[in-house]
Amino acid sequence: MKISFSVLITIIVIAIILGMNSFFTVDETEQVIITQFGKPVGEPITEPGLKFKIPFIQTVNYFPKNLLEWDGDPGQIPTLDKTYIWVDTFARWRIVDPLKFFRTVNNEMGAQRKLDDILDPAVRNFITSYHLIEVVRNSNRPMDTMEVGLEQIGKKAPIAEVKTGREKITRMILAQARPKVEAFGIEIVDIRIKRINYVEEVRKAVYERMIQERKQIAEKFRSEGMGESKKIEGEKEKELKRISSEAYRKAQEIKGKADAEAVRICAEAFSQDPEFYSFVKTLDVYKTTFDENTWLMLSTDSDFFKYLKGYSNVQN
Repeated sequence: MKISFSVLITIIVIAIILGMNSFFTVDETEQVIITQFGKPVGEPITEPGLKFKIPFIQTVNYFPKNLLEWDGDPGQIPTLDKTYIWVDTFARWRIVDPLKFFRTVNNEMGAQRKLDDILDPAVRNFITSYHLIEVVRNSNRPMDTMEVGLEQIGKKAPIAEVKTGREKITRMILAQARPKVEAFGIEIVDIRIKRINYVEEVRKAVYERMIQERKQIAEKFRSEGMGESKKIEGEKEKELKRISSEAYRKAQEIKGKADAEAVRICAEAFSQDPEFYSFVKTLDVYKTTFDENTWLMLSTDSDFFKYLKGYSNVQN
């Protein structure tokens, strides 16, 4: 029996359609649940490759294997010390049991809603259970020059001691949330606080406090600079006096040595011709003592008059 060409084409087309609806591929980043009339059948397909399903009856549902993002709803949360802050959190999660995931939340949008219901209250509960300093810091190490300066001037910054810290708080949030999402075939890999900020009223007060504290630090540095300046000036004056006294001492030593040398020379000259030395020195005294207006009354036997008297005898 001969088959017409049109029938043959029809059979080929039907075979192609059946083949296209019978085979599907699974990527390395995907996992698959096969459903039949809306209900899952068989085990989840997690290995990549070419797979088979009953055409038109069974449906392929793809779910990602890689990490997915949850972005929390930022909002105002009061800390234990009644300080309102804006907290913005995020988390990374993945589907570890696609069958359970499909039966409970069905898709990623449903999973996001469940994560909102679990993670947002957990974040709020832990933030309200700790002081502000615990939420924003991990240790008591000074974070900026404000705190360092206050410590140096002997004042305590109005900051409580950090006992838990932000890192431990996020780990506790993660530990609390993980068991709750296991029922949905979800694993929360990590949760972090993206951003923390003060509300407007608190921010203004904090800025004013920071300005005042930095003014204190600036004043401390100025006073230290003035003290250092006075210390340098005192050292300079001390050094100048030391140099001056040293120079004066050396000058006096040189002068004393010169005077001693002069005395020695004079003594040598006097010892060679005492009469001539006495005559020269007496003439020097006459020269510096007498002028045209000088009157001098001496006895005839005065030593001061002997050379004048001798001069008179020579003239006679």
